[in-house]
Amino acid sequence: QEAVCAPSRVSFLTGRRPDTTRLYDFYSYWRVHAGNYSTMPQYFKENGYVTLSVGKVFHPGVSSNYSDDYPYSWSIPPFHPSTEKYENDKTCRGKDGKLYANLVCPVDVTEMPSGTLPDIQSTEEAIRLLNVMKTNKQKFFLAVGYHKPHIPLRYPQEFLKLYPLENITLAPDPWVPEKLPSVAYNPWTDIRQRDDVKALNVSFPYGPLPDDFQRQIRQSYYAAVSYLDMQVGLLLNALDDVGLSNSTIVVFTADHGWSLGEHGEWAKYSNFDVATRVPLMFYVPGMTTSSVSQGERVFPYLDPFSHILGLVPQGRSKKVVELVSLFSTLAELAGLQVPPVCPETSFHVALCTEGASIVRYFNVSEEKVKEEKDGCDDTYRCFNEEPVAFSQYPRPADVPQWNSDKPKLKDIRIMGYSMRTIDYRYTVWVQFNPNNFSANFEDVHAGELYMVETDPNQDYNIYNNTSHGCFLKKILG
Repeated sequence: QEAVCAPSRVSFLTGRRPDTTRLYDFYSYWRVHAGNYSTMPQYFKENGYVTLSVGKVFHPGVSSNYSDDYPYSWSIPPFHPSTEKYENDKTCRGKDGKLYANLVCPVDVTEMPSGTLPDIQSTEEAIRLLNVMKTNKQKFFLAVGYHKPHIPLRYPQEFLKLYPLENITLAPDPWVPEKLPSVAYNPWTDIRQRDDVKALNVSFPYGPLPDDFQRQIRQSYYAAVSYLDMQVGLLLNALDDVGLSNSTIVVFTADHGWSLGEHGEWAKYSNFDVATRVPLMFYVPGMTTSSVSQGERVFPYLDPFSHILGLVPQGRSKKVVELVSLFSTLAELAGLQVPPVCPETSFHVALCTEGASIVRYFNVSEEKVKEEKDGCDDTYRCFNEEPVAFSQYPRPADVPQWNSDKPKLKDIRIMGYSMRTIDYRYTVWVQFNPNNFSANFEDVHAGELYMVETDPNQDYNIYNNTSHGCFLKKILG
């Protein structure tokens, strides 16, 4: 719902949008600042589950009360890897043999503090907890938050060989689109602070980064994803080992995407699909797969270095869904009462969600969405009942500046509200008042409209040559 860590996590863990959690930055705790909203793990805990947090689940700090929302959300204090604190230290060996705090940071794990990395420690702890849960025969809700591929791109160096540099291309559209409103651009200030990027002395705000360095970032991002994929593989394999695969629901998702040079951008902090889209994968025994006979492995471990990857993920849906639906979806899958839908104003309501369960989409053949004209001409048809995903992003000003990526609440002046359907992405950047959290849709600073079929990468903004009354009505509705 917003492409940055803390607001996204608080949003999907409470099932409420950023305008309801009132968290657009990192600096407030929803229970104090907005309303005493129940979270997804809290709801499971209240329904007799042992709830466990490993790694980065809530964003640490003020936004989760410096406690990852313990004891409300978790049965025992959350686990954080002991080596997490070295994440931004100078641990990357440069060509000169010295250590730097780089963006691109393949490492020899044996040289790292304690001879390990945070995500490896999280996997070990999660596997330990699975064994405890098996022994105690307790219902459990285990959230495992991996850091990678968050920057810095620090991962075991052997993963580089999966992605030879000569095979790495630039983004398909590595330029800033001609008709992109300046307010929509994110100037990737976080990566500029890393030693290796700093050394390139790239101009602000548009860059660009040199082509060869762009390829290195893309290579390291892919390598970091494969390192994460290996951790997930080890964890799922352990679920088989303890004999719980047949009775455990697994969801894999993320808090936001990350631009890899598309539109001349890096990092998150925008309303582009590359920043707002995340993987969302469900394993539900007996529903997404047929039941497995006793002793048969559901998640055999595949070693990325010896395995020929011929696997194509099955069952990819074309439906547009939102992370705000995760809370009600998991409640329904687990057979709990689905929390009610929030009323229009819900600051006073402790338990409700702003996203409907998506269980109805499981095992359903993709029906054609009913097309309905609604005051739009044929070329830009509007649908009444099509699924829509909403995202938003705050900005301090109309032009990119030092705090455009992560404005503090008091500095927000503009909010970009974005609506994504199967056919288009429509965004309006409107005046926003941080004192009373109000958006003024009469005061539109800029707009974006991309048609997915003809412009899948969102490079050609047609907002200014289209009538879009129906889109605005829909976003307000």
